[in-house]
Amino acid sequence: MALHPVYKGTNGTFKTRSIMSSWSWKAGLASGVILATTAYAAAQMSGHPGMMGMQGGLSGQPTLPGQDAFGAIQEVVQILESDPTTDWSKVNIAALREHLIDMNEVTLHAAAAERPLDNGVEITVTGEGRTLEAIKRMVPAHVSELVKIGWDAKTEDLPNGVKLTVTTDDAKQAIKLKALGFMGIMVQGGHHQPHHLMIAKGEFHTH
Repeated sequence: MALHPVYKGTNGTFKTRSIMSSWSWKAGLASGVILATTAYAAAQMSGHPGMMGMQGGLSGQPTLPGQDAFGAIQEVVQILESDPTTDWSKVNIAALREHLIDMNEVTLHAAAAERPLDNGVEITVTGEGRTLEAIKRMVPAHVSELVKIGWDAKTEDLPNGVKLTVTTDDAKQAIKLKALGFMGIMVQGGHHQPHHLMIAKGEFHTH
């Protein structure tokens, strides 16, 4: 036990007192604070999507593929490899790659001029070269998905692109269509990921 001669008694003589008890509860309090802070930080990291890559880095192995299309193809290949029924004689990863290039062109390089209608929106989607090819493959093919949702959708072929018209009899849905705009409408439906797997399996012709 540590003693410190700092206490003067009533009779004028110096006495000693223990500092162990004082030190112990302070040290315990500090340790508790550190543990609580560490636990909170860990919980925040595990519940925050943006921290996943950082966690991978801390483990010594990166988790991000570095490029979206690369990651999408990697995921599909892993699914195919884990499925014992995969018919590798029909698998066509090159076709999936071409489709992902189409998606990239339409998403990042196509020009979309939107004209609001009373009951929806009219969108003129244009581009050149590889972008134009992607527009003509993807936009008309997406109409069937929009119809499944309950909207009226049609396309008109243009020399430099496609005109997409999406309308509805529901006033609230018409407001939604205008808010979504071109890309918001293009991402509608849950067919994209299954569609990619079907392309890779050779079960679906690309757009």
